[in-house]
Amino acid sequence: QVQLVESGGGLVQPGGSLRLSCAASGTSLSIDVMGWYRQEPGKQREWVASINSGGSTYYADSVKGRFTISRDGAKNTVNLQMDSLKAEDTAVYYCSGNGLYWGQGTQVTVSS
Repeated sequence: QVQLVESGGGLVQPGGSLRLSCAASGTSLSIDVMGWYRQEPGKQREWVASINSGGSTYYADSVKGRFTISRDGAKNTVNLQMDSLKAEDTAVYYCSGNGLYWGQGTQVTVSS
């Protein structure tokens, strides 16, 4: 059973930064693609960023240039560095492994 555990959410002022982390455990198989999604109340979950085992990264247009995804393949961890945060980045952020496994989510609130 694969488990993903996120950490690092919180409250930050507009223009500030946060770093989210996600650790995968419970599997001897490597996870090819790890990613981050987010969901606002009453809205569908949306994709934010992904990184594959080769290190290629992909970003939603809304976060490109502000967010940076990275991973430690040996540890099956993925991080999301979020800079220049905006109020519209407020959401619950979820870590995903291969689109099959999901964490419990961590709240990010951007507010003055």
